[in-house]
Amino acid sequence: MTSKATLWGAAAALALMPAAAIAAEERTRGSSGHLNIIYWQAVSTMNVFLSGGTKEMNAASIVLEPLARFNPEGELVPWLAEYVPTLENGSVSEDLMTITWTLAEDILWSDGTPVTSADVVFTYEYCNHPEGGCAYRDRFAGIESVEALDERTIRITFDEPRPNPHVAFVGAGSPIIQKAQFENCMGARAPECTDANFAPIGTGPYVVTDFRPNDVIQFEANPNFRVPTQPYFQTITWAGGGDATGAARAVFQTGEMDYAWNLQLAPEVIEQMAAGGQGELLVDFGPLIEHININLTDPSPDLPVDERSTKLHPHPFLTDKAVRRALSLAIDRPLLAEIGFGEMGLPTCNFVVAPPAVSSPNNDACLEQDIDQANALLDEAGWERGPDGIRSRDGVRLEKLFQTSTNAVRQDFQALIQQWWREIGVDTRLRNVDAGVFFGGDPSSLDTFQRFSADVQMYASTFEGTDPTSFLEQRRCGRHPRPETQWQGQNINRFCSEDYDALWLEKSREADPDRRAELAIKLNDYLVQNYIILPLVARGRVSAISTDVGGMVMNVWDSEHWNQAEWYRRTE
Repeated sequence: MTSKATLWGAAAALALMPAAAIAAEERTRGSSGHLNIIYWQAVSTMNVFLSGGTKEMNAASIVLEPLARFNPEGELVPWLAEYVPTLENGSVSEDLMTITWTLAEDILWSDGTPVTSADVVFTYEYCNHPEGGCAYRDRFAGIESVEALDERTIRITFDEPRPNPHVAFVGAGSPIIQKAQFENCMGARAPECTDANFAPIGTGPYVVTDFRPNDVIQFEANPNFRVPTQPYFQTITWAGGGDATGAARAVFQTGEMDYAWNLQLAPEVIEQMAAGGQGELLVDFGPLIEHININLTDPSPDLPVDERSTKLHPHPFLTDKAVRRALSLAIDRPLLAEIGFGEMGLPTCNFVVAPPAVSSPNNDACLEQDIDQANALLDEAGWERGPDGIRSRDGVRLEKLFQTSTNAVRQDFQALIQQWWREIGVDTRLRNVDAGVFFGGDPSSLDTFQRFSADVQMYASTFEGTDPTSFLEQRRCGRHPRPETQWQGQNINRFCSEDYDALWLEKSREADPDRRAELAIKLNDYLVQNYIILPLVARGRVSAISTDVGGMVMNVWDSEHWNQAEWYRRTE
């Protein structure tokens, strides 16, 4: 098995791309013509605050931008800001209670109006509206106020010292939105503003010219983009739907597409397609983790629709730690990694898998499947087998619904896990949902991962940058999706622990890097050792790009499209 050390940060492979025939100084805005991108998980909205899906964040990142973001080395770099605030430059206060950002000069929205500090303040107010649901509200945790000091200066005040103040308005999941466009879309009205949500006015290299939810997006170069010669592609078609196989084939074999994202395919399938010679495989390892979430609340369809998977009704058996642990023991993670991802995945027992400094060494026991121990554990907990082999206790049967998004690898995983859980007396029904719907965030849909209309569900999660503080904040009490938040929130498990919250608060206050890493490991261990989350595979990001497209640099710490303005068409 390839070691983690050889996998984290493999983006240097892109340096092998052939040199462009046209020198960079000769490229101009639109000179590369048209670019075709395919996301087989179709995009449902261009407003990242209304969806926790990576596909929406990536698409929106070429329109909406943050004050700062992360480069491929995981370093923070200024974006809409003039510079990154630090203690050294005086923009982070010595008591760590405030951070002051300064917008770069002459930044324009795509409609030609200036970006001001009022837009930044408004973005905070939008995402923290008490009647609204913001998928990335965790980015604003611990903020007491955001205020405009002048047209270009914003001061954020925290409710206590914050050693890592670079969270709000940083990364693709925390962009700035225009006050003038969204000011009538606050709170419960947010999902209703389809014109704004589908075609936000942004500062990025592209503007939306046509948006068809869960289908196709058309983009055109932003005429007011701050770099006069960029973007190099004049237009982009961002196709959605189909499956990973079709997306890979469209780059590697037919050449219909220039870029395909998230090729979640068996490794032998990718290898065969890549032999077509029209595309190159892009692989890099970061914090992307395939895992199973346990629902600690009852999703039963017998309950009123707005009470399913809410704190009103605890789960009838998944609140039993013995059951959760048995489910974990029954899984053969090395086999899943091998058949699902090959060298592009590693079996793992951790939720936080990167960077190495915050990857726990304490949980490797789960790498060995143990059906016998799982059965013994359930026997000891009083779950007895019935005539059909399924266990029950006090009239409650261990039968559950296991859902995930639709793709071949995940359906293979479901089938294997269903079989292993049957061996320990747990009956499992399988369900898969179109990825565009599953990750879409529509508050009226029962099929989203936020609504969690199942007992367990599987998908992949990641975070931006190299500090998992905000990622781990998602499991704090009160961060769960519910009707009052338009079913937004990243505490998918409906988990709540005062001990966990206390650990997180300590981490958020800690300045020493070694101690911060130690606390990150403790928080990870709390989640996985209590079997709230069942980690499966640390996944590489796997995409494909046409051999005649240059400029793309893989970035596992931010959006894959972080430098979309610099992509260009090679010519002979």
